[in-house]
Amino acid sequence: MAGKSEAPLDDLMMAMDVVDTLRHEEGQVARELKTDERDTAMVDRLRKVYAAQGIDVPDHILKKGVEDLKRDRFVYSPPAAGFSRTLAMIYISRSTWSKWMAGVFAVLVIAIAAWYFLVKLPEQRAEADLLARIDALPQTYSELVSRVDALTENADIEAEAARIAEDGRLALSDGKNDAAFKAEGDLRQLAANLQEVFEVRIISRQGVPTGITRIPETNPDSENYYIVVEAIDPDGNIINRSILSEENSEAISVDKWGQRVSQNIYDAVRQDKLEDGIVQNGKLGEKRRGELNIKWRSGVRDGAITQW
Repeated sequence: MAGKSEAPLDDLMMAMDVVDTLRHEEGQVARELKTDERDTAMVDRLRKVYAAQGIDVPDHILKKGVEDLKRDRFVYSPPAAGFSRTLAMIYISRSTWSKWMAGVFAVLVIAIAAWYFLVKLPEQRAEADLLARIDALPQTYSELVSRVDALTENADIEAEAARIAEDGRLALSDGKNDAAFKAEGDLRQLAANLQEVFEVRIISRQGVPTGITRIPETNPDSENYYIVVEAIDPDGNIINRSILSEENSEAISVDKWGQRVSQNIYDAVRQDKLEDGIVQNGKLGEKRRGELNIKWRSGVRDGAITQW
């Protein structure tokens, strides 16, 4: 057995070592603490443990170690839960949660920016445009009425334009914006119709019938006659027109339609085309600037069809 040597530790360090040794002997210590002479037994056991290691530990150090163990000295006890401890833990873990917070903040900023630029800003602009249009409507009415007056000398058309404008102003004063905008649209359409200039010409090209006949369901003993026509503007372009079909009461935009005519016109056009395959007198009607209606050749009837 090695010779005894003085412990190279001061009293505090020795006491700490004693406590640590006691913890390693926790099972034995627990049993000894249940005895009446637990302190003496613990000191004797410790003396033997250190003697076996060749360390001479004074009894007062051993006793002090036992007391420290019972008082949990040299044992770290976390601070009790509370606001201060919570703040301390938040501060200690800042390197972890700050990254998550930065990510969440970045996502939040992007989401708010996207919502503002894609939703809120367009809404604001649309609302601003709407208010600007509403504020400008009275002046718009006046300008459109003046345009109509400049396009026509027909007193009835001028009176109709004035009536539409007045209806729009009344709707505007009552806060009926939809009706006010409809009045604007009607005035614009009226002016556009007055500006239109075109000829209604008979189609005689290959692949398109020149004339069509129909036997109406309501009167099987009669026969309706139609000449297939198209509208040509001054530049020679075919233009679409909204045509109301008398067969189904449906108005559609078409580039050609069948205009109802008398049998005399139908027969004359048929004979004209049979002579050389071309309809020489091809103009069936004319729409002049400043007028709303087409001026037809004699014998053209009301009514049209859009399918055959």
